[in-house]
Amino acid sequence: MTKADIVEIVYGKLNGYSKAEAAKVVELVFESLKEAVAAQEDVKISGFGNFAVHEKRARMGRNPQTKEPIEISARRVLTFKASPVLKGRLNG
Repeated sequence: MTKADIVEIVYGKLNGYSKAEAAKVVELVFESLKEAVAAQEDVKISGFGNFAVHEKRARMGRNPQTKEPIEISARRVLTFKASPVLKGRLNG
């Protein structure tokens, strides 16, 4: 599913609104999510799941081709954990 597909679904369910207005609503939702994640806030969507930013520390790894040790730098990663409601819908 793409953002355009989501816009189509929202447009179909919002009677009286144009497709451009539906696209703006979808874009505003995604912008709000991006801003919250960039500020390292947890995003909890009831019935869907949680997005959280985690810090990964630097560690030593290995180049698989040369077997040479390399340092993997510290970084932030975004994780998603599905809610029990979503898991229930996935598993019938």
